[in-house]
Amino acid sequence: MKLSTREIILCGLFAALISVFAQISIPLPFTTVPLTLQIFGIAITGLILGSKCGFIATLIYLVLGGIGVPVFAQFSAGVGVLFGPTGGFLLGYPLMAFIIGYTKEKFNSHILTAVSMVVGLAVVYAFGTIMFSFVTGNTIMQSLLYCVVPFVLVDLLKLVLADIIGETVCKRVFSTLNFN
Repeated sequence: MKLSTREIILCGLFAALISVFAQISIPLPFTTVPLTLQIFGIAITGLILGSKCGFIATLIYLVLGGIGVPVFAQFSAGVGVLFGPTGGFLLGYPLMAFIIGYTKEKFNSHILTAVSMVVGLAVVYAFGTIMFSFVTGNTIMQSLLYCVVPFVLVDLLKLVLADIIGETVCKRVFSTLNFN
């Protein structure tokens, strides 16, 4: 797979953007999963960069955090975070970006793209719930109640906002600069 200089720069830029969104974080007293804007950042990344670059940008984000750069929520980092209670959510991010980007590229349908955002979120929730359950010893139902149910509404609102902003950026900026 060969990337152009522009694609490499955009992947790095969006990895940095996701890192910034991760720091907009509100710890919640009833769960180890903080409320962040990472889902928003991943959705924007998939919408704007597409499947290949969106996937790579999120992988860069994970690699940076995995090697110790404090890019995860609340300036955390390390392999322990990736394989800790909230690691499954992080590991689901590249798939979410890929699903959103692929659907937007392949079908160019606003409705299907919106559906793909929800599907991508469901993938993140599935990875996160399974990892959380495995690491903490909770049942899947307990894990869902603990780290998914409290976030569903807020995450859906983030997706709506990402859709609005992502579509605007794609239409106005990229078409003007001939990025696609």
